[in-house]
Amino acid sequence: MKHNFGAGPCILPQEVFKQAAAAVLDFNGLSILEVSHRSADFVAVMEEARENIKKALNVPDGYTVLFLQGGASLGFLIAAYNMAGKHKRAAYINTGEWSTKAIKEAKNAGVEPVVIASSEDKNFSYIPKGVTIPEDVDFVHYTSNNTIYGTQFKHIPVTNKPLVCDMSSDIFSQTIDVSKFDLIYAGAQKNLGPAGATLYIVKDSILGNSSIENIPTYLNLAVHSKKDSMFNTPPVFSVFVSNLNLKHLLANGGVPGIQQLNEAKAAALYAEIDRNPNFEGTTAVEDRSLMNVTFRLTDESKKESFDKLWNDAGAVGLKGHRSVGGYRASIYNALDISSIEVLVKAMQQL
Repeated sequence: MKHNFGAGPCILPQEVFKQAAAAVLDFNGLSILEVSHRSADFVAVMEEARENIKKALNVPDGYTVLFLQGGASLGFLIAAYNMAGKHKRAAYINTGEWSTKAIKEAKNAGVEPVVIASSEDKNFSYIPKGVTIPEDVDFVHYTSNNTIYGTQFKHIPVTNKPLVCDMSSDIFSQTIDVSKFDLIYAGAQKNLGPAGATLYIVKDSILGNSSIENIPTYLNLAVHSKKDSMFNTPPVFSVFVSNLNLKHLLANGGVPGIQQLNEAKAAALYAEIDRNPNFEGTTAVEDRSLMNVTFRLTDESKKESFDKLWNDAGAVGLKGHRSVGGYRASIYNALDISSIEVLVKAMQQL
């Protein structure tokens, strides 16, 4: 058995894998890979998926849920285009590589990014606190969880400005108050479904109100809202599997239930890191991520021995990002706590 700690495309519940595999062979007489996105069968899937997003996250009235494409990498640009107001300036909290890329794309959209706080001075190993937000900005942008550096916001920034968040790597892992946000976007491939779909939860009041003229059609969220996520051919398979996963989530305690499991998994792994003199965490304790646990050896001469232990135990994907080094255990929703126990045992054997 393999224990997947990789930070890339997520694992999913076995039940969802089986249902998805069956649909590849037979989805009401066709393969889900060939069914028309305009067919009544798939339109029903799309509508159900959008409604299940609202159920899972308790999305209030006045918000539209969309399934688009391009990942958060395109979302950086879409957010800037659609949220631009009279100032054409936006406040960004820079906590890592994805925030840095979002800042770059804001410039490409014609929005001046104002970096109001950054943790770059310590290689993004903490979340900035006590941030002051200027008045002459149109919105505030942050990345809720940082997969590379293993940090996570524990509180939503307080602001009277429209709030935008890239939640790609921790959405559905814990409860959130959607009403605090004007725009949430997230690649599906961590806790929602296969890579290919990107989720947008957008406050209706911002749709069509950008100060930027001639937004490229595909990047205009108002266009997608009017077309119910069907402006062009959507990522059919990714949406279908995401909906299967949403149904599984809702039937098994929902987001509150999975949050309890995620907290237990993270607590067990961080406890071993803190207890075991062979290891140390790489981030500020108060900012540790529930999704991406980063740590390193206190004695690099033991690397070969430890790597053999976790490889022999069936763990995969533990190598840390090159900018941090060490190890990174990504413990997304579908990772069972038994996998944490396997890793902890390997750590204890060093």
